[in-house]
Amino acid sequence: MDMMFILVLFVPFALILFMQTRREKKRKAAVQELRDSLSVGDEITTIGGIVGKIVQVRDDFVTFETGEDRVRIRVAKWAISTKGKAAEEQEEKAGQQ
Repeated sequence: MDMMFILVLFVPFALILFMQTRREKKRKAAVQELRDSLSVGDEITTIGGIVGKIVQVRDDFVTFETGEDRVRIRVAKWAISTKGKAAEEQEEKAGQQ
C-alpha cells in the first residue's frame, strides 16, 4: 500500500518534470540553430528591439545596420532574438495587442 502511494505521488511529478525539460531543450536548440544560421543580408531583431540588416558575421559577434542612416551596431550573437519574417510577424502581433 505504501509503495502504491509513493508511485502515485512520484509518477506525475516525474512526468511533468520530463515534459518541461524536453520542451526547454527544444526551445534552446531552435534558438541556437537560428543564431548559427545567421548570414550577411539577413534582417534581425535584437532582444532590445533594435531591427537591422546584417553586414558582418563573426564567431561570437554580428554587425548590422539600422535604418536609412546606416548606423552600424555590433552585438553578441546571444542578443539576437529573431531573424527575417519572424521579426515582422512579432511586430504585427505586438501592433494588434
